[in-house]
Parts: sequence; structure tokens; C-alpha cells
Amino acid sequence: MASTSTEPHRQTRSLAARRPLVALGLGGTLEWYDWQIFGLLSAFVGPQFFPNHDPVAATLSALAVFAVGFVFRPLGGVVLGLVADRFGRRRVMLGSVAAMALATLVIAVVPGYASLGVWSGVILLICRVVQGVSTGVEGPLATAYAVELTAKGREGRAAGIMSLFVNLGILGASLISFITSAAIGGAAMQSWGWRVPMAFGAVLGIVIVYMRRQLPESLHTSAAEHRPANSNREVWRGIGKHWLALLAMIFVVGAVQAYNYAWNVGLPTLARSTYKENATSVFAITTLLGVVLVIGSLLTGALADRKKLSRTFVVTRLLAVPAVFLMLLYAGPGLGGFSAVLLGGGLVLVLNMTLYNVVSTSLLPAPCRATGVGLGYGIGVALFGGTASYLLVWLGKYGSPWMFPAYTAALCLISVALYLAARRRTGIYAGE
Repeated sequence: MASTSTEPHRQTRSLAARRPLVALGLGGTLEWYDWQIFGLLSAFVGPQFFPNHDPVAATLSALAVFAVGFVFRPLGGVVLGLVADRFGRRRVMLGSVAAMALATLVIAVVPGYASLGVWSGVILLICRVVQGVSTGVEGPLATAYAVELTAKGREGRAAGIMSLFVNLGILGASLISFITSAAIGGAAMQSWGWRVPMAFGAVLGIVIVYMRRQLPESLHTSAAEHRPANSNREVWRGIGKHWLALLAMIFVVGAVQAYNYAWNVGLPTLARSTYKENATSVFAITTLLGVVLVIGSLLTGALADRKKLSRTFVVTRLLAVPAVFLMLLYAGPGLGGFSAVLLGGGLVLVLNMTLYNVVSTSLLPAPCRATGVGLGYGIGVALFGGTASYLLVWLGKYGSPWMFPAYTAALCLISVALYLAARRRTGIYAGE
């Protein structure tokens, strides 16, 4: 009878433990929805906000603004990460989502180049900077927060759940774009329809802010392993002690983000702007990729809990080296080739996208974790992720498509070497 009477209590406690993960995960959904939607719609956004005499040039201008947002991620990671390490995670998690939603709303309603001239591009740039600062800490801190709220030995589960919500954002961006394009047609999508998915993201942000009001705080003065830092100097001293972990983090994040943005933004943009594929069909295929990522994230998280996190990471990252060369098979118009490359490479992509944030989190102790992970994440995404789509399209335009997969494969190998070196030097703090 005793075990029966405690069952409802266990279920209530389990539900209470899941609620913060859902609120945190939905922030990841919004972050990736916002960034994915801008990248997916860049072929539409570019001609609206920049001179459109050359559609490819206008698209490259939009992708350049896309990349600028990444440049400001390290700033957000440091400034907001210091607040999170000194005063707690909760308030930063609320503010970052609110800023993302507001910037997305402005992009959805601001007039284009025909009405405002160059000022439309300036406003677009400012919105991307705001999104860059706010998301500089959102992804890495949300994962660190989730790990701190998760029982030891279940970090892979936390990774799978957080990755599930991230991939829901990627899937949602493709799905909403597909539904909108299919409903109103390509001409209307080019003219005004691209604003609909943007507005949807802003509404989603309001819902998430409401849900995050009840987040618990994971830093406590009573537990040494989860106490807040006493000063900014203590935070920076901890990061300096773990400098090799920070360097490893930059490449762990950077390599997978180069792969990710090539698949989720670069290849779809190449298909529409260079090979003139049908936009609705491209959105349908990217939606299928989103389904692969959503299902695969939970399976990968469960695998990481059964195996050692470090071993799972190394194996999956090495699998990415040959996988990125699949993009060379898409060398001309044809939705069949595009589908095979996108979905085939997506199977390996999901293995890497599920684990990289928890792997980064595992390399730093709690008192300097938010700042360190935010800084390493921001630099890695800015250097290698934010430039990936632009590089892929630019190299494709000028006849050197082989250079991008070679570059990404090299980043993957460097990330494995640095991770193993950092792990031997200072050990790991989660996931084993």
C-alpha cells in the first residue's frame, strides 16, 4: 500500500520537474524559429529591404544582415551571462525572450525599401543586433539551466528535450512558411506574405514570456556546486582557469553550427536564389527535415544517457566529417537531388545538434558557466555559424562549392581534438 500511496506524489513531482523544462525549451523554439525564419525568407526579405535590381545580390545583403546578428551574440553572452552567474538565471531567461519577440514584431511590420529607402535596411539591422544580443545567452544558458534542474545521470534526457524544442522551432519555421506560401502563392509571398511567419513568431514570444514567469531559480547559496559567483572577478577567474574549455567550446559550437546553417538556411537559399527551385516545394522539403530533427533529438538524448556523453559526442561528430560532403551532390537544379542531400545529411545533423550544448555546458563549473558558455557559444556561432549560409551561397555562385564542406569537415576534426584535450586537462562537470 505504501508504494501505491506514493505514486501520485511521484507523478506530481515528475510533472513539476517537467514544467520548467517546457518553459525553457519553448524559448529555444522561439530562438530557432526567429533565426530560421529570417534565413529561410532571406530570398524574399532581401529584395524588400535592399535595392532589388539583382535578386541574388539582394539575397546576399539579407544574409549579410543575418550574419551581423551573430556578431553580437558574444556581447549578449558576456553581459547577460554575468547577470545570470551573479544574480540568477530566471530574470535573464525572461528578458531574452521578450527582446527576441519584440525585434521579430518590428521586422514583421516595418515598411520596406520602396517606402523608407536605406532606413528600412538600418531598422532591419538594428533588429538583428537586438536579436543577436538576446539570443547570445538564450540557447547556452537555457541548456545550462536545464542541466542544473535535471537529476545527475539524466543530462542526455535534458539534452534531448531541449533539442526537441529547438527542432520544433526549425520545423515550425519551415511549416509556417510552407503553409503560407501554399495558401497565397509565390507572388503574394514575395510581396507581403513573408511577414505572416514573422508575426507568428512575435505572438509565440508573448506566450513564452507568460510561461516563464514561474521558472524556479537553479543557483542557490546553500549548495557549493550551484552557488552564484560573488563577483565579476570570480567569474572571469573561473573562465581563465578553464581557457582550454572555452577554446574547445568555440569549435564544438562553431563546427555544428556551420553544418546546421548550411543545411537549414544555406542549401534552401541556394535552391531558391541560384537554382530557381519552386519556393513551396523547398519549404515542404525543409519541413520534412524538421520532422527528422524533432524525432531524432529524443532518440539521441536517450542514447547519450545509456552511453558516456563524451564517447557519444566524439563518434557523432566524426560522422559529420563525411556527411557534409553530401552537399556536393546538389550541383544543379532538381528537387530530387535537393531532397536526398538535405534529408540524408539531416540524419547525421540531428546527432550533432542534440549534444553540442550539453557537451559545452559540461566543460565549465556552475559559478562561471553562464558567462563562459555564452561567450564560447557566441564566438563559435558568430565566426562559423553566422557566416555559413553566406559562404555557401557565395562559393556556389563563384564556382568553388567543394571548399565549404572541406572547411566544415576541418572544423569538426578540430572540435574533437580540442574537446578531448580540455576534458583531460580539467575534467567535466556534467553528463558522466
